Amino acid sequence: MIGTAARFTESRIYAGLGDLPHFNPDDDHEPLHPAVTALRAEVEAADGVLICTPEYAGGLPGSFKNVLDWTVGGGEIYGKPVSWINASSVAAPTGGADAHESLRKVLTYAGARIVEDACARIPIPRHTVSDGAIVDPDLRGRIAMAVSRLVEAAKA
Repeated sequence: MIGTAARFTESRIYAGLGDLPHFNPDDDHEPLHPAVTALRAEVEAADGVLICTPEYAGGLPGSFKNVLDWTVGGGEIYGKPVSWINASSVAAPTGGADAHESLRKVLTYAGARIVEDACARIPIPRHTVSDGAIVDPDLRGRIAMAVSRLVEAAKA
């Protein structure tokens, strides 16, 4: 999630995926599970949302779809600038295209403002990663460009 200010950009990584209960629309009412309340508060506070998820079995991983499902009912993502980067392996059969289409469908339904020119599929070969960081300058530049486009949309 990205927050912007006049002179800087701050990013926060959502780390509560494992704490969320399984989505059940019958449970989407007050009092909400504390993990759902925390997720919705983070989305509400963000000026923009950047998603990076792998593709699994031709779509979104179930645990990540669960996150998205909990964001629909609260409306916090409605109108918010959102983009995604899929940093899939070059060996992935679709390069993340099916995950992108799943994201597009859910986020459109939720009323998010998809920032098209900030969405990117950037295959990351294993040899370009060292100690969890992408070391290839071209790949880092492509990621930075996508992030900067989302930040600009959030500032607008």
